[in-house]
Amino acid sequence: MTDTLDPKITAAPADAGSDQNVSRAPQPGPAVVQPPALKRRVPKVSDLAPLMQFKKPEFSKTARLKRASTIWDLRDMAKRRTPQAPFDYTDGAAEEEITLRRARQAFQDIEFRPGILRNVSRIDLRTEILGQESKLPFGIAPTGFTRMMQSEGEYAGSQAAEAAGIPYTLSTMGTASIEDVAAAAPNGRNWFQLYLWTDRDRSLELIERAAKAGNDTLMVTVDTAVAGARLRDVRNGMTIPPALTLKTVLDASYRPAWWFNFLTHEPLTFASLSRYTGTVADLINSMFDPTLTYEDLDWLRETWKGKLVVKGIQTVEDARKVVDHGADGIVLSNHGGRQLDRAPIPFHLLPEVSAALKADNSKAAVMLDTGIMSGADIVAALALGADFALIGRAYLYGLMAGGREGVDRTIQILEKDMTRTMALLGVSKVADLTPDHVRLLQR
Repeated sequence: MTDTLDPKITAAPADAGSDQNVSRAPQPGPAVVQPPALKRRVPKVSDLAPLMQFKKPEFSKTARLKRASTIWDLRDMAKRRTPQAPFDYTDGAAEEEITLRRARQAFQDIEFRPGILRNVSRIDLRTEILGQESKLPFGIAPTGFTRMMQSEGEYAGSQAAEAAGIPYTLSTMGTASIEDVAAAAPNGRNWFQLYLWTDRDRSLELIERAAKAGNDTLMVTVDTAVAGARLRDVRNGMTIPPALTLKTVLDASYRPAWWFNFLTHEPLTFASLSRYTGTVADLINSMFDPTLTYEDLDWLRETWKGKLVVKGIQTVEDARKVVDHGADGIVLSNHGGRQLDRAPIPFHLLPEVSAALKADNSKAAVMLDTGIMSGADIVAALALGADFALIGRAYLYGLMAGGREGVDRTIQILEKDMTRTMALLGVSKVADLTPDHVRLLQR
């Protein structure tokens, strides 16, 4: 009898342990459906039209300044438009410029610590400084030779400050007089910065003029016993007024607007001083008094009836002492790094000074300058105990970039920076900033 194979019975699978290879056909997966948006097609004219809206080029000063998003952008513009000597006078510092680099680095070496789920629909940047309201928590610092940077000089600074509702400080080394600045910004809050001279009668004359012109605050600078070694100025042969050497003429050849403005406006002089020709360092060393003591500060306190601020504080001990001698406020400052290189950094000093004065139950205002290049820098300073900030270089970069409009742009950039930074921190007003919002990083 022959065995037959039932067609329903298949061969048994190979033993799992055997070496026999079994070929298996791949099982088809689900069909891939391509989204319509990814299918290739010939573009329609109606699709291309919105992409081909070319902007008309704008070459006006207003348009150029509007393209500046940061103070660094304004600095770049300023450098292109300003001869080397005045630009370097603004941009440079003493000796190796270590202090200035450290001051700027100090603001970078922080960590903001934001709070969430806060109502920040409205940010209020108003603050009170020395008994009056300022619409923004910063003012314009005193700067010398300002019309050398750009011909509108102190007039642009004081008028921009007036429009923004912030204080403007005129320097003893200014190139516009106390009276002319007061007339240019009659509704502004004008302060006057004083260097005490060996000739006390000349100092007294300036004090009386400042009071008569309506200045409510006198800011005495105390860190210039002698001039710092500002080597950029030395190498550029920086003099007042600028000397027309072969180098300066060549430098001016591609900056005609600066020279046109310089040569067609009133000659550059120190408005509060006698006419002087020579280097900046020689002027400081010949006129300013290296013998100043706290007795001179007492004399100032008796003489000046308004608010008295001492600028150039670099230690906790000196902060306490000037307040004991009648100062209504102090400015933590190393003169923008332009005097003693490797000097203390104001931002680093700030928490300790603020804590010391609070421990003394002092009502003195604590202000700060040096290294500020953004609104976030100002917010950090306010959080760590400053009542107010002063901008010097940042304002001058705007001035050199575009005169009065450039200063306005500086203020706008800083205001926008501060508003955004505070909103992201979860803080709606200046008074709510605390040290908890900032952590100093270790390098």
